[in-house]
Amino acid sequence: MKKIRIGSGAGYAGDRIEPAVELMEKGNLDYIIFECLAERTIAIGQKDKLADPSKGYNQLLEARMNKILKLAKENHIKVITNMGSANPLAAMNKTVEIAKSLGVTGLKIAAVTGDDILPQIDQYYDNSVLELDCKLGEMKDALLSTNVYLGCDGILEALENGADIVITGRVSDPALSIAPLVHEFGWNINDNPDQMGQAVLVGHLLECAGQVTGGYYADPGFKDVPDLDRLGFPLIEIDETGHFTVSKVEGSGGLVCEDTCKEQMIYEIHNPEAYLTPDAIADFSHVTFTQQGENIVAAANATSHGKPETLKVSIGYRDCYIGEGEISYGGTNAMARAQLAADIIEKRLKLIGCDMEEFRVDYIGFNSLYKDKISSQYAPEVFPEIRLRVSGRTKDKENATLIANEVEALYTNGPAGGAGATKKVSEVVSICSIFVPRDIVDIQVSYQEV
Repeated sequence: MKKIRIGSGAGYAGDRIEPAVELMEKGNLDYIIFECLAERTIAIGQKDKLADPSKGYNQLLEARMNKILKLAKENHIKVITNMGSANPLAAMNKTVEIAKSLGVTGLKIAAVTGDDILPQIDQYYDNSVLELDCKLGEMKDALLSTNVYLGCDGILEALENGADIVITGRVSDPALSIAPLVHEFGWNINDNPDQMGQAVLVGHLLECAGQVTGGYYADPGFKDVPDLDRLGFPLIEIDETGHFTVSKVEGSGGLVCEDTCKEQMIYEIHNPEAYLTPDAIADFSHVTFTQQGENIVAAANATSHGKPETLKVSIGYRDCYIGEGEISYGGTNAMARAQLAADIIEKRLKLIGCDMEEFRVDYIGFNSLYKDKISSQYAPEVFPEIRLRVSGRTKDKENATLIANEVEALYTNGPAGGAGATKKVSEVVSICSIFVPRDIVDIQVSYQEV
């Protein structure tokens, strides 16, 4: 019975690298995936690309490739990742450059493109935006990125052409794992919907890395997880029938149990009976998890119901600015002074004519200032310290800056005892969605060898 082993090397854009290295060294892997795109990430990548056409890929791509390329070559592990973000071709070029600098040869590196439909997005200006009560054309001047969630097709083509490293832009998270399963086992959704359901489940369990090994599960005293500082990332061993187990390498921190798998399975799926992905509409409603040993769980009974007729487009757009500031007040009258400060800020912003869409005040009151040396001396009903946070949402940077500046001005303009003031102005890139026909996508795969 043919089996393969797929590991997860990252679960988000800024994930740590040590567990991936551990997996590649000790996991006897055939494949490792690095899932590094959240909904807004590619729009932020597009901003980077607009500033520098050679950028736009994941900001940790270089650091990761420096750590893993030798391991991939030495241990015959194929790497599949969406670290290409808004610029897979540049990511491929950079990976080639890194491989040469490391003296790594004999690798075929592929870049999958075709998810970016910005050049033809005007064809869909009449489409309704899912999250907003408007047509897409009404926000055309704010658009930053329009990327279709692709399935496994481009990755599959790259694998079938002998690629060792496959770098994509916006693909569905499970597609990173579905592609090697289809490639290795010849699965087809029309032949066996149960196998494709299991394939989507494999990808979904692996996509967030340390979440399924106890990271997001841990709650001390209720759901204890050992050695979270050395949290190991998951690996899945699967055979050609679709039977698979979730585990981690021996000696790594974390926990793989039925409950960690259940929590990850229901994470970010709108309907367990119809989880829409480009490759299959997965049905997880009858999935079972069975503990088969320490940190080994078997998963069974996922199925699927064909493919969606349309594909989702993740649209990044310039939304607003946030101006914010924080300042701390300590002592027995800390709350009253923080409340007075907030009242001053609100009145000042009206006085100077700050144009805001939203205004918010937060009182953060834990022992960040004094620790237990002083905080424990106060009566339980007294706040020994308050961190005041004031923030506002505006349409432009100028008004956001007014908010941040007024918080800093509390230093000398009262009330008493303000300290540790900070201020920040941020442009907010938001995400919305439309659906488009499947046939508009033109997937291209490019290759380089070292």
